[in-house]
Amino acid sequence: MQQLSGQDAMFLHAEIDGLPQHIGGVSIYDQSTAPGGKVRFKQILDMLERRLHLSPIFRRKLAFVPGGLGRPYWVEDPDFDLEYHVRHIALPKPGDWRQLCILTARIHSMPLRRDKPMWEMYVIEGLNNVEGYPRGCFGLLLKVHHCAMDGATGTQFMNIVHDLTPETRDPGNPPPWIVERPSKARMLGRAYLDAWRKPGQALDFIKESIPAALRIRRGSKAGSFHFIEDKPTTRFQGKISRHRVVGARKFDFEQVREIKNSVPGATINDAMLTIVSGAMRRYLEDKGELPDESLVTGCPIDVRSPEEKAAGGNMVGFMNVALCSDILDPAARLAAIHEESQNAKTYAEALGPRFAVDLTDVLPGNVLSLAVRTASATGLSEASVMFNTIVTNVPGAPYQLYMCGAALVDSISLGPLLPNVGLFQIVYSSVQNKKGSIVLSFTACREMMPDPEFYAKCLQASFDELYAATVRKTKKKKKPAAKKKRSRTKGTA
Repeated sequence: MQQLSGQDAMFLHAEIDGLPQHIGGVSIYDQSTAPGGKVRFKQILDMLERRLHLSPIFRRKLAFVPGGLGRPYWVEDPDFDLEYHVRHIALPKPGDWRQLCILTARIHSMPLRRDKPMWEMYVIEGLNNVEGYPRGCFGLLLKVHHCAMDGATGTQFMNIVHDLTPETRDPGNPPPWIVERPSKARMLGRAYLDAWRKPGQALDFIKESIPAALRIRRGSKAGSFHFIEDKPTTRFQGKISRHRVVGARKFDFEQVREIKNSVPGATINDAMLTIVSGAMRRYLEDKGELPDESLVTGCPIDVRSPEEKAAGGNMVGFMNVALCSDILDPAARLAAIHEESQNAKTYAEALGPRFAVDLTDVLPGNVLSLAVRTASATGLSEASVMFNTIVTNVPGAPYQLYMCGAALVDSISLGPLLPNVGLFQIVYSSVQNKKGSIVLSFTACREMMPDPEFYAKCLQASFDELYAATVRKTKKKKKPAAKKKRSRTKGTA
């Protein structure tokens, strides 16, 4: 038995009707690289069966403390059935991109069952008319509850089901599978001891918070960072419906690198935030709803130490970054967002990167649950606006991956929505066919974004505009002047 951390449990408490808290994505594979040019559903089942022992996520489920008196535990599921979790479906004809996005959104909008291991996998065939994909490719849609893993853990999980070559590796003989029955008396005993420890933990947290408060006060006075006070409300703030839309745009990694190199010290993440800012600006301007104040994004950050890189679950900090959407010129917006990112990082360092992790370990679960439900019920209110969207950066594998011999050719990431935040965006970098790419995926409330195809076009237009304002403009300035031809005159004898 392993007890959930405070932050793991937070994602359980944050899950209310219409707000499922799982993450995942859709991976697209070209099966022409597989032996025989075909991957069968049974091959995928067999591969997963042989690798179940490589991750505890596969076979463990939740055991709840009676009366909700403590955080739940992970226990092995004695009735685990792989074929319940892995399902085989197909797109109707013609099997295009729009149909794939609609199917993905519908599956992603449905919550996971809590009495079984909290993951599902869908093998999707029929992708025969998707532009840019080889004919006959298939998709793999994965859903895993956020209480089991975050983005960093998800990258490790995906490495388990992939290989570095078309040849499927043998993971070796699994160790004996030991199933421990949860004891209610034991869980209640631990909850009783935890209750006695809680005041001491709260006191330690307060003591540790005092130096952080002093650092923030000194930094604020010195002008090392500033607080983002004005956070506008947009159509993405308000009550979230049960329905979702998803979409994505892919960008060349080297072109994004060229964009970020136009501003000294800027990062890939700064460039991607600028693309998001331009897209949201275009989208809201089209609706006649662009606020005068800058939009603000929440950016999750991995706070694991080097020793904790292999740890599962969640270890996520948070920082708020102004998207500078009030700046019209995209090049100037990139420079401003770089400064705002530096401001947010300086503030996060002063606060302490593990503040959010430590806070969730101290707060009782029922307090967290009440806070989430209150925020959800509040609806559209300036007081309840923490940020207008969430943008998280998830680095993928920097090399080509294969599953059952099929080459991974694309990935679309999926995230959860939060109370009053109806737009979640993921930046996912990876390598396919020896070429680096960045996919910017989005998940949104369908009531707030009824036209996801238009927002995807806004992302592309924002990238094109930013590239033209930075890279192309710089290249044009550096273009050498044409040399004048010298006239040669032959001499006469």
